[in-house]
Amino acid sequence: MTGGFTLRSVLVQGRLAFAMRRAAAARGHEFGLQIMTTPLLAARLAGGLLHPASRESIEIGIRTALSEPGLLQDLAPIADLPGATRAILRTLRNVWRAGFDLRSGPYAKQPRVQDLSRIEDVVRLQLRPGEYLLPDLNDLARAAVRLAPRLIGTLRIEGAHAIDPIWRQLVNDLREVIEVEWDAPAFCDTVWFHGTPRRAAGQNGSQRGVSCADPYHEVLEAMRWARELLASGRARAADIAIVATVPTAWDDYMLSLTSASGLPLCFVHGRPALSTRDGQRCAALADALQGGLSQARVRRLLSLLSDHGTMDILPEGRLPVSGAASLSTAADWERALRPHPETAAIVLPILKLIEAGSDAAAEAGRLLLRGRSRRLWDEALRSAPASALMFSLESLRIPDERDPADAVVWCSGDQLAAAPRRFVWLVGLTTSGWPRSSGLDPILPSYIIPAALVDAEPLEQLDRRCLDNILATAEEAVLSCGRLSSDGKRVGTSPFMPRAAKVANLHRDDIAPHALTEADRLLVRPRDRNSDPIVATGLAAWGDWNLRSLTPHDGFVARAHPLLSALLRKAQSPTSLSRLLRDPLGYVWYYALGWRDVVHKERGLTLSPDDFGQLIHELLRRTVDQLEPEPGYTVAARHEMEDALANACAQVIETWPLEMNVPPPVLWTNTVRKAAEMSLSGLTFETFTELGTRSWTELPFGGEVRDNDVTQSLPWDPALPVVLPGTDIHIRGSIDRLDLRAAAVAARVTDYKTGQRPKIPDQMYIDGGAELQRVLYSLACRQLLPDTKQLVARLIYLRPPVIASPLKNPDHFIALVSAWVGLARSALESGVVYPGVASMPERFGKIALPAIASYLERKGNAIREAAGRELSAYWGTK
Repeated sequence: MTGGFTLRSVLVQGRLAFAMRRAAAARGHEFGLQIMTTPLLAARLAGGLLHPASRESIEIGIRTALSEPGLLQDLAPIADLPGATRAILRTLRNVWRAGFDLRSGPYAKQPRVQDLSRIEDVVRLQLRPGEYLLPDLNDLARAAVRLAPRLIGTLRIEGAHAIDPIWRQLVNDLREVIEVEWDAPAFCDTVWFHGTPRRAAGQNGSQRGVSCADPYHEVLEAMRWARELLASGRARAADIAIVATVPTAWDDYMLSLTSASGLPLCFVHGRPALSTRDGQRCAALADALQGGLSQARVRRLLSLLSDHGTMDILPEGRLPVSGAASLSTAADWERALRPHPETAAIVLPILKLIEAGSDAAAEAGRLLLRGRSRRLWDEALRSAPASALMFSLESLRIPDERDPADAVVWCSGDQLAAAPRRFVWLVGLTTSGWPRSSGLDPILPSYIIPAALVDAEPLEQLDRRCLDNILATAEEAVLSCGRLSSDGKRVGTSPFMPRAAKVANLHRDDIAPHALTEADRLLVRPRDRNSDPIVATGLAAWGDWNLRSLTPHDGFVARAHPLLSALLRKAQSPTSLSRLLRDPLGYVWYYALGWRDVVHKERGLTLSPDDFGQLIHELLRRTVDQLEPEPGYTVAARHEMEDALANACAQVIETWPLEMNVPPPVLWTNTVRKAAEMSLSGLTFETFTELGTRSWTELPFGGEVRDNDVTQSLPWDPALPVVLPGTDIHIRGSIDRLDLRAAAVAARVTDYKTGQRPKIPDQMYIDGGAELQRVLYSLACRQLLPDTKQLVARLIYLRPPVIASPLKNPDHFIALVSAWVGLARSALESGVVYPGVASMPERFGKIALPAIASYLERKGNAIREAAGRELSAYWGTK
């Protein structure tokens, strides 16, 4: 008797059994009960303050041994490999569980075994006070067996289906001094036990097999089944389990469906660390250390650290730099943050530390992480070198806060076999999934030491025994397999799949009585799906796609829609007018509704064609602006142009990375050099003879605002309106270059093109509405320089050989575009927002071309009819 009650102890196996037995003891008011696993039982006997060595301490010891020069011989070549610590830890655990002594026997002189012995010695030196390795703890416990009546009382082994060989002699020794009972499952090895265990009687529960499409479908069906059991009242959450041999491989599916459904699910083996904010904080830091200081990485890291208490809050609450800037080094960030010294004082020390890379991983974790984030970071560094941080973080788990005694459990087969439940769904019964193959131990393969001596139990045997025990105790069991693996490969069915009944093939959209999530409800219930307004709209759109007539889904809107009226009252740019003429539907999407493509730019190795064209325009602008007004672009010598262009290149190389996404430094310099060659060709390909001519670049008109500083007087007031003749449509924009002769007697408008030129450029004028710059620039000159009689508008194609393509009869094309815009506006205001027949293949690209081609073939006549014969006649205009 101790304190008025009899001391009793219960031995269980695994985390799930421990939690379930603890909950049962609390509900049953069982006083004087000790619930232990075999390592805890040994620690209790060895001494009240002793306990098994933690994984952290063992990993520190292994890392110390691997880094000690000259200590290892046979294992020295793999000491620096990322997985060495993890592999050696696994091998040592197997050796300890099997009760194999590394220092005695016929294998003690093997070089590999001697290295493991040395590692074991170093690990012992690194243990914290009170920590012992399992073999040492077992020896101390066996030496203190005589104290078992006072420390253990009576011992009852409940549900344990396997006792590791290292503990078997300890259990038998205990039988000599205290009462030991074993309530053994139906299938387990009890030959070694000196007593007579009580075998649990199996039950003939129902079993069925199902075949699913893939692993995700298996998890979906299992959770549908669990929800049905809960909703029908047939089972409580504590009666249900979903099981796999290796549950970590399925965790992503489980996490997403649990989050969407709210099902009370406990991850017995722990939740992935990266699914938490603490784990994401570690992942962001590892990504920055190994990937560099790109904008995306730095912004993500700072956002996660902002509420962590390891850095000051940014003065403006954000990084005051352009989101498109190519900042990849601490020096780049320092230049970008120079106008913001308070922010720089907070951010730059962090960035300079991270720039050191993986070598600074330990220091970065110490300064930037705390709490659970810091513990996760340290654990990842212990298990592998800093260069493998991303892989180490992926394998980390954190304990689930949900109590398994009040939840559906998601666990491995060996956990459930020790704490059976009434309703079980087993996933992954494929040829490679259940049973598993042990394979060779990477450190102690069977050709060095026979596997039977160092492997307490092969995986094949473990999986078979666990499955037998689970099925023997389950009232209802469902065994599922996937027809395809997660990567789409066909897989076979496990030999464990029951043969008594035919395996049912399930499909994801089969009608299910209990849906898991809102999306799942719409998928499996046709009545609900058809009554949902969003789904109904989608189905109607699909039906309208196949009709030959135009429908609201093709672009019909109300007549005189206020949104369109307000849009047309705004000043239009050449680009917006081109969309209006060629693709009214795209025009409405972009300018009226404000729809934009979501572009996440990572630093590329080349500039996009649009950005390259912008680069050349910038070089031309800076060069001409430097030459004006003295000595003047049209009279400047070639060397003066080259000097001005060189200055422009230097400025662009310096400033653009702080504003735009550009390639890495060497490639960026080469890109600017290539753009400079094209720019110089465009500047020098013709000889000017006119005297007294002034030149302006990026010249704004119609209310356009020029971003760059204006250092010279303009030939007109850029705020003055420019109106298309015969309409009230205002236009605005910037002319690439305007050459104006003295007294404004003649003007030359130039639009630069950096793309491929057409086969016959002299016969291409407005290109079906795609090329309006020359026409609209001519109109601006006509209205803003009314005294100018002679006007030349041209395109200059800068790709070698450089050629100029003048617009013949600008006044004729001004009238043509004005009439076309008037018709397009009338059609738009009448509610006919048709898709562009000519521009759709260009807008959607080659990937969607088969679908676009069938759409145009079906709807083309209806589009032309809705637009009107007069308007559609303009679409083929050259």
